[in-house]
Amino acid sequence: MWLKNSLFAPQASITPVARPSPGPRALWPPLDFTLGALACCGACVFTNPLEVVKTRLQLQGELRARGSYQRHYRGVLQALWVVGSTDGLRGLQKGLTAALLYQGLMNGVRLGFYSYTEAVGLTDAPGGSLISGAAAGALGAFIASPAYLVKTHLQAQTVAVIAVGHQHNHQGVLSAFMSIYRREGVTGLWRGVNGAVPRVMVGSASQLATFSSAKDWVTRAQWFDPHSCLTALTAAMISGVAVTITMTPFDVISTRLYNQPVDEFKRGRLYCGFVDCLMKVCATEGIMGLYKGMTPVFVRLAPHTVLSMLIWDVLRQRALLYRH
Repeated sequence: MWLKNSLFAPQASITPVARPSPGPRALWPPLDFTLGALACCGACVFTNPLEVVKTRLQLQGELRARGSYQRHYRGVLQALWVVGSTDGLRGLQKGLTAALLYQGLMNGVRLGFYSYTEAVGLTDAPGGSLISGAAAGALGAFIASPAYLVKTHLQAQTVAVIAVGHQHNHQGVLSAFMSIYRREGVTGLWRGVNGAVPRVMVGSASQLATFSSAKDWVTRAQWFDPHSCLTALTAAMISGVAVTITMTPFDVISTRLYNQPVDEFKRGRLYCGFVDCLMKVCATEGIMGLYKGMTPVFVRLAPHTVLSMLIWDVLRQRALLYRH
């Protein structure tokens, strides 16, 4: 017993070395912006064909009762086949340049702003993750709104035989920006932003809050190594489901507001704003009109969320390890 106590006694007398508290760690904001933009642009390349299909399905039968219009698109796989066989493989990547510009701007700002609020501890307050996610989404959506406007116009464009919604007939991304600016001025580039901001606020709040909470839960459960990409992958899958359920009605309204034609007074011909669009869709197409294209929304958002959140998390972890 004496020997045992003498062996361990010196250890008890050693003054423990103070370790730095883990605390929130932040990256240089421009680097965080770049990592968020790269992550979401990488995901966008793979999911853009589903975005094209989703846009067509959401515009199909606009403000018409169910059964009173011809359905060119009847589901995700059939729609992909119709677009590919009619417009060719390039048709499946319509609006890709504008989509990459949108993803880079919107998610660079959104994820960069959210990681900053996380680093300074704002997300630790009750409801902090939801509020920070919503604020980050609103900021990103406003800044990137012109890119989303052009993306929607280009993805809706197709040959007359399978056309749905208003056809703007732009010649390309730059041509679309110039055409909208000449016709409607600077404010015309932000037409539809009143639908985009609530859309991204809801989607961003549910995505980031769910991703953060799920990641913490998986880490505490010790299913995987804390630094394993499987932790981020599991959290991203849970987040993808939450985003799809909450975001689809806002996504439909946003698509309609962005794609509608304008009159000589630069006002929308179909909808006056978010609430007007919501009421008209429910009155003419029923409540399920707000869930048009939900399957491609899920098929597109789930992998997009998984890929973007996973790539973003891995890139940030690597950058933080390199920094420290």
